[in-house]
Amino acid sequence: MCGRFSIIVEEEILKKRFGVIIPEQETLFPRFNAAPTQNLPVITNLNPSEIHLFRWGLIPFWAKDIKIGNKLINARGETLTEKPSFKNAYTNRRCLVLADGFYEWKRVGKNKIPMRITLKNEEPFAIAGLWENWKSPSGEFIKSFTVITTEPNELMSGIHNRMPVILPREIEKDWLDNSLTTNELNGFLQPFQSEKMKAFQVSSSINSPANDNPSVIFPIQNELKL
Repeated sequence: MCGRFSIIVEEEILKKRFGVIIPEQETLFPRFNAAPTQNLPVITNLNPSEIHLFRWGLIPFWAKDIKIGNKLINARGETLTEKPSFKNAYTNRRCLVLADGFYEWKRVGKNKIPMRITLKNEEPFAIAGLWENWKSPSGEFIKSFTVITTEPNELMSGIHNRMPVILPREIEKDWLDNSLTTNELNGFLQPFQSEKMKAFQVSSSINSPANDNPSVIFPIQNELKL
């Protein structure tokens, strides 16, 4: 699964990298330890030229309670067309979840070692996601998203049995293309190339979402080698 990530690059870098604007009503903050229920930057197929802040944890349009989002922070790429929580969004509401790193916990004996994973060039990237617009019983609209996961690549297999679907830069816009078929979309849900990624251990302070500061991204030992 993917339960934490970071997005700390400056707004101007994000706008240039993804060729988008940031509407005035959206205020982006650096997130060193982004966690579920927080409002985080995405680009949707509805507004592919803009960055918006959506709540992490998908709340299906048919849900009765917002708390369902706490269980839907990830969606397995292999079963998107089967799960009632995801199949409609997969067809109609896809998004790019913007990140520059993510975290996973490597089990070593009885211990879980927190690892930070980034691209080797340390540039921001897009994770394949789904989004929803949910109306609460009180009439409030809440836009939410989930991160799609897949099998691990060679690097990630030594850390965890799942990884987020990082989209190659050249197909990011295709992921938001409303004309694509399910079979075409399925082809995008592949592990990212190991040779373009790096991983290193970070402080256990990452375990708490309250620790959202630069200290959580610093390596405390050497890069994990393939």
